[in-house]
Amino acid sequence: MNDRRLQFLKEFLSTMSPSGFEEEAAGVWLKEAGSFADRTWKDLHGNAFAAVNESASPRVMLAGHLDEIGLMVSYIDEKGFIYLQGIGGWDPQVLPGQRVWIKGRSGRVLGVIGRKPVHLLEEEERKKVVKLEDLWVDIGAKSKKEAEERVSVGDPAVLAYGPQLLADDLLVARGIDDRIGAYVVLEALRLLRDLKPRCAVFAVATVQEEIGLRGARTSAFGLEPKVGIAVDVTFTTDTPGMEGEKKRVGEAKLGEGPVLARGANVNPRLFELLVETAQKEKIPFQVEPAPRGTGTDANAIQLTRAGVATALVSIPNRYMHSPCEIVSFPDLENAAKLIAHACARLDQNTELIP
Repeated sequence: MNDRRLQFLKEFLSTMSPSGFEEEAAGVWLKEAGSFADRTWKDLHGNAFAAVNESASPRVMLAGHLDEIGLMVSYIDEKGFIYLQGIGGWDPQVLPGQRVWIKGRSGRVLGVIGRKPVHLLEEEERKKVVKLEDLWVDIGAKSKKEAEERVSVGDPAVLAYGPQLLADDLLVARGIDDRIGAYVVLEALRLLRDLKPRCAVFAVATVQEEIGLRGARTSAFGLEPKVGIAVDVTFTTDTPGMEGEKKRVGEAKLGEGPVLARGANVNPRLFELLVETAQKEKIPFQVEPAPRGTGTDANAIQLTRAGVATALVSIPNRYMHSPCEIVSFPDLENAAKLIAHACARLDQNTELIP
């Protein structure tokens, strides 16, 4: 990955983008898209779009969601301590002792998630699973009034982690699920400009996936594509404790290439096109089973209007829904290349009916 792409990716991953509060991330994405796309825009829902060869046919939608799991200020007590609710699916066990950024009216407010010290926990308390409602955030305020000068009920928050290189080919960050997908679809669109596609291609950074695939529904309805390719993350099974999960979710390894879903959520002809393209371009790939709806934007896109020929390309991701998700740069590059070359093979005569 060249320095310019890496700089953009780091800036993109440094934004705060919980579901419903994606504006900052969308702005960074649209600025980058504007450097090469034919047209960029946002819709009323907050989805961000970039188009290449817009007047052609068929219409192809590439979707990666902008939003990440986050937290929301729900209550401020008289002493100025702040209580939170979750945005999206959290494991509360990762929260005690973490630092958070709250997006207040005047910018980011740093806070610390507090809990009674372990020394003072009774034996039974130590055995209990941590509940989000039992945790609080300390921003150093001395009273409710002082806290309310900096934060308000409804303000979003994220864990205070930024992107870093874990190794030359590995990236660790908060919110990789799924700003990395929004990054990949934009990179695929960038590659497509040079490939001179015969179809119209729209990269879409969708909103509110983590709370119900909401942005994919509205953006797909508006675009009315014939083909949709969603890019999300998927579990790796190459870490301790995951060996037994292979029977349930299949096998996926970091650095072994993008993962192609196969099953009810995926158009079989589009799946075959992706496989044939990967083989022709010598792009490594992996396959995961998808016997039902996938719980990704692919599901919402497939069921839009009279139906869309849909595929799901996933990035292997370690430690999903934690502040330390890990992906491989080669997987990102290979995913973008695969999608771009597959789209370049699409035209009005491509048969997609199963």
